[in-house]
Amino acid sequence: MSRYPRAGGRHADQGHTLAATEHAVAERLAGFELDMPAMAATQNLYRAANAVRNHLEQTVLAPHQLTWTGWVVLWVVWIWEEIETRDVATEAGISKGTLTGVVKTLESRGLVSRNAHPDDGRRVLLALTPEGVRLMEKLFPQFNRQESALAAPLGLRSTTTLARLLRRIVADLESRA
Repeated sequence: MSRYPRAGGRHADQGHTLAATEHAVAERLAGFELDMPAMAATQNLYRAANAVRNHLEQTVLAPHQLTWTGWVVLWVVWIWEEIETRDVATEAGISKGTLTGVVKTLESRGLVSRNAHPDDGRRVLLALTPEGVRLMEKLFPQFNRQESALAAPLGLRSTTTLARLLRRIVADLESRA
């Protein structure tokens, strides 16, 4: 018998705390030979990434009618100034199909423009419009203030260490690709 009441599955509005989830995982996996520290690190990385994303969407992006994916696309284009769509999709970690929908939305809002590649008309370059640049110049400092608030409980030394360690994971995965 399940520990949780069922009404067509787990209740969507009922979340579990980190401690409750860790306890349930430990019970479920008792007896397996596993690398528990690696699993905990990976699962906490995933859970932290989702929590941070949700927080930033609700506090910074929602007032500007931006999704996380829309924000990431704007960020990538802002950084590179003009960039090919396939490279935006890769850097944003999304499919080309998803990028197409996001770009249509951002373009309809006057934030990005599409331009033909000068060497190959089949390829498309993205750039921010002046309105897109103004939005990023206004929004990024707000976004970074929230990043700072999220990292504050760690302190500068731990934040720097965490950033370095996460970068090592990314660099290792990139070297395998």
